[in-house]
Amino acid sequence: MTSRIEKTIARQQEKIAAGAYYEAHQQLRVIAARYLKQSDYDAAAEILTGGAKALLRAGSQQGASASGGDLAIMLVVDVYKKAQWEISDDDDAASRARKKRLIELLREFPPEEPSRKRFINEMIAWSSRFGPTERGDPELHHAAGSVYAEENEPYDAEKHLAFGTTESAETLAKMEFEWYTNDESHTAPIYASRAVFPFLLAGNLRNANKAFLVFTSRLSSSNPDLVSQDVSSASSDVRVYPSLPLLNFISLLLLAIQRGSPDLFRDLTKQYAAQIQEIGIWDDALARIGEIYFGIQVPRQGNPLLEMMGNMLFGGGQGGASRPGGSTRAPSKKVEAPPSSMELD
Repeated sequence: MTSRIEKTIARQQEKIAAGAYYEAHQQLRVIAARYLKQSDYDAAAEILTGGAKALLRAGSQQGASASGGDLAIMLVVDVYKKAQWEISDDDDAASRARKKRLIELLREFPPEEPSRKRFINEMIAWSSRFGPTERGDPELHHAAGSVYAEENEPYDAEKHLAFGTTESAETLAKMEFEWYTNDESHTAPIYASRAVFPFLLAGNLRNANKAFLVFTSRLSSSNPDLVSQDVSSASSDVRVYPSLPLLNFISLLLLAIQRGSPDLFRDLTKQYAAQIQEIGIWDDALARIGEIYFGIQVPRQGNPLLEMMGNMLFGGGQGGASRPGGSTRAPSKKVEAPPSSMELD
């Protein structure tokens, strides 16, 4: 950063500290636009980043955070996209720095700031257009999902963590388990499925297995009276929970996917058909899993992955529980969002 840009940011930060939020916001936009006209994208990025951080940290008083959100969105839309900055597959320092800047800005947003959702959508859209992954950059998805998880927003967290990094599996499993602890003990398989199925639908078997292991490890350690036993064979080891048959189903489903046997999948779903029908929310997910991993075709329209993850896993199902705010968005079992005191360590 040149001394000129540093001085510009410092002057605007002084105005923000003095409460002149609107004035600072407008001047920062004008200065950034001047650099953009000159195609000096690096300078514009520094100006917008410094101003956005200062305004977001000022909080919601007199619209400071909204002004900060506007600058953050301008950074992505008018700098990252127009400059056509790319995300590199290799260990590129510039690419890492650009992602780090966005993640740091995301962390500055107050939870109640409405512009944060658009900022997240814009940064994911940029990473999808100019990166190697059509779904968006995994690190950016993980950052967004982690923020939502920390704020006890499970539906939004699930949407992003499903496309995140290897760390996302643990984050999602921990969140679902904490959510489960506020429900009845027999609903554990429902919450376990919300940690596992998103990764399976995204084609990430490794994260699905990791999420299941994290969830069941926490389940066992927090419920010493829960009966379980390890069943071993020449090719696999499985932990069985006699009182939670659908948890056993998820475990065996993961094993069936690893073996790639359509007959094993059909036998498994037939054996647990009654229990699956009882909860009434897994049919579509299992149909898609059968198609993805076993080549069992099902009629479909549009994008089955996005529809499945949107409708069943992420709160669009019918007959769901009511979340704070009155929307109907969860499994058919009664499920409430976790309390605000929940911590994810």
